[in-house]
Amino acid sequence: MRTLIWILAGALALAVIVCGAGLIFLKTRANGFSARAQPSAFETMAAQTARALALPSNASDRRNPVANSNEALADARLHWANHCALCHANNGSGQIEMGQRMYPPAPDMRKERTQRMTDGEIFYIIENGIRLTGMPAWGGSEAGEQDSWKLVHFIRHLPAMSASEITEMEKLNPKSPGEQEEERQEEQFLKGQPVNEAPKQHHQH
Repeated sequence: MRTLIWILAGALALAVIVCGAGLIFLKTRANGFSARAQPSAFETMAAQTARALALPSNASDRRNPVANSNEALADARLHWANHCALCHANNGSGQIEMGQRMYPPAPDMRKERTQRMTDGEIFYIIENGIRLTGMPAWGGSEAGEQDSWKLVHFIRHLPAMSASEITEMEKLNPKSPGEQEEERQEEQFLKGQPVNEAPKQHHQH
């Protein structure tokens, strides 16, 4: 009897997968593979399953060797603002142009789906990335591992981020040449100096 139940459950699961794949195929044939589309529920479930399967069995058991201190959080906040915020936003919401234009979009890392992961699992993803997504692998050096463990502490801190922390991080975000020039002109204006355009570079041929 138990064997029959397992066979029926397996057949039902296979039918769901086949139907889901068929629906995706039909939708794709009609609309193409556009990264602007929202992932379907089936794709979301498949991506979450793939992420879980990609984590090695010993990843969840790893403990963070870096103490959770104000200094560690400050280092991680600087690292996040300079490297991670471009896709994940300063507050970890993912509500930023680059993150939202990815497929799948960058997740809200303040929510349970990320926060319920163990420190070791979060560390593994930072170090090794997630295939077929926009999340790259940042690992490769012992010094980098320390930074990744500090980032784990910072990710845990995201739900409690203060407005002052986010404001401070905005000063640390990389600036485009246009933003740098705008800041230079604002500084000149506040100092009462004439606002001059940046000198143009002449290219020699």
